[in-house]
Amino acid sequence: MTDSELKQRLAAILAADVAGYSRLMAADERATVAALDAARAVFRTQIESNQGRVIDMAGDSVLAVFETATGAVSAALAVQQNLSTASSTVTEDRRMRFRIGVHLGDVIEKGDGTVYGDGVNIAARLEWLAEPGGITVSESIRTAVKGNVDAIFEDQGEQQVKNIPEPVRAYRVGTAGSAVPKPSLAVGEIDLLPPDKPSIAVLPFASLSNDPEQAYFAEGLTATITTDLSRISGLFVIASTTTATLGGRILDIRQIGRDLGVRYVLQGSVQRGGNKVRMTAQLVNVGSGAQLWSDRFDGDATDLFALQDQITGRIANSIGRQILVLAARDAEKRKTNPRAADLLVRGIALADKPQSVESLLEQAALFRDALTLDPNNGHAWAWLGRSLLLQLIHFGSNLLPEQRDEKLNEGRKAMEKALALDPNNAVAHLAEGYLYYEVGNPAECARANEVAIALDRNLAIAYNNVGSALTRLGELEKAIPRLEQAMRLDPLGPQIGVMQANMGRAHFLQRHSDLAIEWLLKARASNPRFGRVHAALAAAYAQKGDDAAARFALESLLRVAPNFRLSQSPEAPGPHSPEAYRKLYDDVFLPAARRAGVPE
Repeated sequence: MTDSELKQRLAAILAADVAGYSRLMAADERATVAALDAARAVFRTQIESNQGRVIDMAGDSVLAVFETATGAVSAALAVQQNLSTASSTVTEDRRMRFRIGVHLGDVIEKGDGTVYGDGVNIAARLEWLAEPGGITVSESIRTAVKGNVDAIFEDQGEQQVKNIPEPVRAYRVGTAGSAVPKPSLAVGEIDLLPPDKPSIAVLPFASLSNDPEQAYFAEGLTATITTDLSRISGLFVIASTTTATLGGRILDIRQIGRDLGVRYVLQGSVQRGGNKVRMTAQLVNVGSGAQLWSDRFDGDATDLFALQDQITGRIANSIGRQILVLAARDAEKRKTNPRAADLLVRGIALADKPQSVESLLEQAALFRDALTLDPNNGHAWAWLGRSLLLQLIHFGSNLLPEQRDEKLNEGRKAMEKALALDPNNAVAHLAEGYLYYEVGNPAECARANEVAIALDRNLAIAYNNVGSALTRLGELEKAIPRLEQAMRLDPLGPQIGVMQANMGRAHFLQRHSDLAIEWLLKARASNPRFGRVHAALAAAYAQKGDDAAARFALESLLRVAPNFRLSQSPEAPGPHSPEAYRKLYDDVFLPAARRAGVPE
């Protein structure tokens, strides 16, 4: 392109987009598209009537250029008035509201009529300062139209906007004789949430240096955390393409919540010093402004991609758990008139704690109640299957043979129903893995959990289950890295005791007595009621030759699981166990367990 095909000139730029577009699409895609088409027609008519020209209408946005500032503001006011009138019969939660920003400044116009430059960028940033259904303009616009349009201007002060070095003074615009548009929701009132779903937006992580590599790292964190959170069933997550436009300026968290229709936002920063990176993150309730969770992560900057994976996985697990607890508390308030979604989230909150017989029975009852109200809820079927099968795996030694068979059949049917309703449900594949674990087929257990990982790469317990299955296949060198990955993803999670126990068993079978005892002691501290840990610990002490400690561990085992038998434990070789594992069990585990006196 030659210089003659580029023209620099002064122009008024109007930029607009839909507030809460992702929420509207999630609620009713067909109706939202129809409303957007109708709104585009209004924009086009008013723009052309006021000496303007449409540049772009991609997605939910509108970009137009005007010969005069008066024409741009007149068009913006007319558009908002027409859209407000047209939506007066639509319910509040389904109204499509546009934010409009207008700026007068230099632009570069190409031969094909497109424009770009700071004038366009500033208009786009002003748009995000506007209220839904409102208009925000720059000082250059206010000065140019003063006395020429029937409007009032409310000073919003100087605003620091992304990629613009100098602050921009902004003004909120309203028609004369009426109040300047204010937020449609009171502070703390979030009425635009998708039904039955907690909701979150991940705001762009701030890079606290001018290092381009660090800026890319911060952008990657934002996008990856958003993707990871979106894999959590029952959580509504605003797309990163929407939140990316919020970067580079001071944010009002409560206003962001109103604009996007979310209850929570995650925000954070990245700072690099030498070969170290420090990242902070905070979860905020947009209604109250209260910080609900925060954490700090330090890592080695020599491999930023590996660090990004580690950090995002831990954040996704922590945030998912925190929001789940909050949702469960809300559900508790509705116990007198529960919904299926309430019962489900209460059961999942219980499932995400250290497991006991009582907890597993209670969560199974909640999932059954949810299914009574919603029989085709695949997620409830998946969680029910998981709960029933874990009762067998962890505490089956306390059951009579007929009770074990009944629970196994019910767990299998629940898992199969979940997979039939949703083959891509990660928890259903997790339950499938537990079924194969219980029936002694470690190869299929590993396969099912690998499928769960493919569906949710941050499902820490699935990595643990793969490690456990590989141990039962006799592939100890492959098992340990999987167990380490599980604990890296969720080092403080409620299932850490199970992970520590499996790590202890893997080291025990390698005859690393001291390491085995160290991990098994951690597992016992994490969940003292986990009978299989006491049995493994007694055997590990016996392997080391510490018979006094072995006897003490055995006494603890008989207190927490008086009916424990090695033959009924999932660690005992099953019909599908390979010869490598049978040899490890017979030559390493069984002699030590017998020396400790563990009942067979």
